[in-house]
Amino acid sequence: MVAFVEGAVRVSVPATSANLGPGYDSLGLALDLRDRLEAEVLAEGLVVEVQGAGADDVPLDESHLVVRSMRAAFDACGGQPSGLRLSCTNVIPHARGLGSSSAAIVGGLALARALVVDGERLLDDDALFGLAARLEGHPDNVAPAAHGGFVISGQEDGEFYAVGSPVDASIGVVVFVPPTAVSTEVARGLLPAQVPHAEAAADAGRTALLVAALAGRPDQLWRATRDYLHQDYRRPAMPESLALVDALRADGVAAVVSGAGPTVLAFRVEDGDDDALLARAPEGWAALPLAVDHDGVRAG
Repeated sequence: MVAFVEGAVRVSVPATSANLGPGYDSLGLALDLRDRLEAEVLAEGLVVEVQGAGADDVPLDESHLVVRSMRAAFDACGGQPSGLRLSCTNVIPHARGLGSSSAAIVGGLALARALVVDGERLLDDDALFGLAARLEGHPDNVAPAAHGGFVISGQEDGEFYAVGSPVDASIGVVVFVPPTAVSTEVARGLLPAQVPHAEAAADAGRTALLVAALAGRPDQLWRATRDYLHQDYRRPAMPESLALVDALRADGVAAVVSGAGPTVLAFRVEDGDDDALLARAPEGWAALPLAVDHDGVRAG
């Protein structure tokens, strides 16, 4: 029978950006913007408290994504607690393409694991990642949320994989976050069932170049982030985002739509002019300079 620890446990989990231009459904980067979760086992019932992003919108019952993820982890570890208190302090914007759902899933799994005596043996890191990918439906955001850094991920023969790749220490990002949301379902619904072979080949080449650019050739980031597969198709759902991408790229900035959007991510290097880049945010948008997060989900 599964046993639970006494008292509260805490984890934090980073925001993530998937695709990074050409790496559709395969590349993801963890960013130093963290949601913080706390939970403890109660004698009975469920208490859910949320502060920050999404506080006015998310359910406070069993349908909350963190709670559902915790339930999945408890099942994987062998049993459910008698009661549960969950407290979420969210800073990752919701429905903006910064991996808020992946953070909720990975954070919930890690939080539940921490509440279980010998949880890391019952649900090790590989198993946690695989369960997170199944809950999310694809691994590109949950992989960096779980492992940190820059991760190439996918699925083969029913199994998910994630392989980390280096990021040059000089590389950071600025994210431009619009005030309005776009759902992943809407963004995915705009994509065609087929694309020309030449465009697929061009995207594959840019994806390979992006791995090299992030590892140590930041001078190649602008060329490496050119996308042919998905961003332009999504323009009707986020015209302001694509207009900003176009304007930044016209000035030599390696800018992309973050995940399914509508946030825009621009790569920067240490000797760049951050103030000038931050000033490119449209009126009403937030501009956040962020470092690459190398830890992934962690205790505390």
